[in-house]
Amino acid sequence: MAPRDVDEFAEFVAHRSPALHRTAYLMVGDRGLAQDLLQEALTKTYVAWPRLRDRSRVEAYARKAITTTAISWYRRRSWSSERPAETLPDTTRDGHETGVAERDWLWNALQELPPRQRAAIVCRYYDDLSEAATAEVMGCAVGTVKSQVAAGLRRLRSVLAEQGHTTDLGLPTAMEALA
Repeated sequence: MAPRDVDEFAEFVAHRSPALHRTAYLMVGDRGLAQDLLQEALTKTYVAWPRLRDRSRVEAYARKAITTTAISWYRRRSWSSERPAETLPDTTRDGHETGVAERDWLWNALQELPPRQRAAIVCRYYDDLSEAATAEVMGCAVGTVKSQVAAGLRRLRSVLAEQGHTTDLGLPTAMEALA
């Protein structure tokens, strides 16, 4: 790689890593695994960098690497399903307890989805990608995205109902609360 390419890649990483990390975190549900996932996706992006002529598509390439890698991790089951519990700080402000509780039970329900459904929902509602862009990221047809999102939302509603939470909330809007 020419030095300017390294600098350009470093600039991409500096500017887009926080957003890509959030996506990875929503895919795997663990900060450490999300960091590993992001690192692997950025490595794949770096290797492909000379082939990525249209720099406006680099982030889409990185998101696809995150998504496909996360799905393959689940398939290989190369990492444990046990996760350490994260504790919430005791410094909640008045009125925010409900929001924290809602994010917690929605987060737990999201983690119960199969990886492709979770990926479709994260891409569509958290990353706000179109169905076509989500299909590109997931490497599948638009119809598959539609069916994965529909099945995922059904499953989320079912899990939330089983836990005694209201299912009349707009789940796509509630997904934004996980940010």
